[in-house]
Amino acid sequence: MSEAPAQALPRNRRHATPKNVAGQTRDGSPPQIARPRGRAPYSVAARELLRNTLLDAALDELGERRWADITMADIARAAGLSRQTLYNEFGSREVFMQMLVMREVDHFLTAVEQAVNEHLDDPETALSAAFEVFLTAAGENPVVRTIVSGDGGEELLALFTTQGGALVGPASERLTEMMLTGWPQVKRPDAQLLSEGLVRLAISYAALPEGRTSMTAASVATLLGPYIERILQRSD
Repeated sequence: MSEAPAQALPRNRRHATPKNVAGQTRDGSPPQIARPRGRAPYSVAARELLRNTLLDAALDELGERRWADITMADIARAAGLSRQTLYNEFGSREVFMQMLVMREVDHFLTAVEQAVNEHLDDPETALSAAFEVFLTAAGENPVVRTIVSGDGGEELLALFTTQGGALVGPASERLTEMMLTGWPQVKRPDAQLLSEGLVRLAISYAALPEGRTSMTAASVATLLGPYIERILQRSD
């Protein structure tokens, strides 16, 4: 007795696939992996890696020796690169110092931003926490330690004092935007005034530390607390 021929499935069932099967989409095809957007071009990523490698090498050298005793050749050697590569990228020792300081300031501000965001409901506490985070990080940073000790760091010190305009401006602007994001009721001129004052105070305390960091942060918050409260309550 011959077997009965298999019945053809209806067209809408022949290509049906199980639902909710791990590793499959609804049509049975492999799942697509989402690719991150905004990926930097290779040339940009490569240059950032090169710069960070050289700047990190300078920090390592500062942990061992005075800045005045560290040559550009020393930094290039520590990074595993040629002296010419370093100069091709930064142009001069002065520009290299500026980039080194600005990168460290950027790291400080990132830590400050996180501290502020954790206390948006209490601005005075946010200020105290942010100042403490900054001063703690600055106290552990080789660049700031070099400036504070005065041990061959006159070139670096100038970037914080006589040549500090290039540092104060960008840092103040970033802090201003941080405040306006966290407390949108604050008016920009008020935020700018507070930001510049905080940046200048931070530089002063970092360069000339005195007492415990937590006491310093608390005293700054106490001093500026009334102003912060006033600009937060302004409605006109």
